[in-house]
Amino acid sequence: MTLSIQPIDPVSRPSFAAEVSGIDITRPLTADQVAAIERGMDQFAVLVFHDQRFDDDSQIAFSRNFGELEVASGDINWGKDRRIASPHVNDISNLTNDNEVMARDDRKRLFGLGNRLWHSDSSFKAVPAKYSLLSARVIPGAGGNTEFADMRAAYDALDADTKAEVEDLVCEHSQIYSRGILGFDDFTPEDLERFKPVQQRLVRRHPVTGRKSLFLASHAGAILGWPVPEARAFLRDLNEHATQRQFVYSHAWRQWDLVIWDNRTTMHRARPFDAKQVRDMHRTTVACERSTMAEAA
Repeated sequence: MTLSIQPIDPVSRPSFAAEVSGIDITRPLTADQVAAIERGMDQFAVLVFHDQRFDDDSQIAFSRNFGELEVASGDINWGKDRRIASPHVNDISNLTNDNEVMARDDRKRLFGLGNRLWHSDSSFKAVPAKYSLLSARVIPGAGGNTEFADMRAAYDALDADTKAEVEDLVCEHSQIYSRGILGFDDFTPEDLERFKPVQQRLVRRHPVTGRKSLFLASHAGAILGWPVPEARAFLRDLNEHATQRQFVYSHAWRQWDLVIWDNRTTMHRARPFDAKQVRDMHRTTVACERSTMAEAA
């Protein structure tokens, strides 16, 4: 097999979102294969691999080709018994620890609805995420797509005055902000301590391509030095700009798809599905090497 990376929409989005074929990523990779995937990520930011029948161990092994893995500590139930054994695998599902579909008012389900807001994974951590790798183990009969927005193209489309305004801005990110948008406030004192806001640059430069991008997320709820209402109005305008349809690829999942995206240059969100059906997705997350504040320095 020969590895091939082709844009999914070569007319409208020739440099965003591509499909990879000619490789079995559940098996150990050569250095050349890893390098080819990294080049594809630098170019397209989202890569789709079909029919990759991962278990958690093989997904972890594949993910480690790209850096150190995050511990899945953004879960509202962190520190309690988990359905998935490995702390390096995020449980992106609507299942209880007994593999039953969660009740509509389940606290973990309500917290997880924040994934339907545009966000960048782990921007609420001081050192945010580099790559996210999501494996579709069980998918519902309809719905449940994941949408991705190209933050490089969104930055490029800003007018010169706005580019100058955002260049040196620093935001505060927290899951307290994003869940508050939905009215979720069921936080324990321990949660509030764990989810304390962290600072992130609003503009990032890719370390390989040099392209600038907006670093936005529903987790961003403040801009340093700005009144909160003005900051949130400004961030809302930026989010609306960045998620226009010309910047967005919507992925319709097939069972055993593996999708990788670069959190430094994209936002994403999950779309609704019938909550009585099972949607079981397992995510591994590669951490950035340093904070966005250190990147700027």
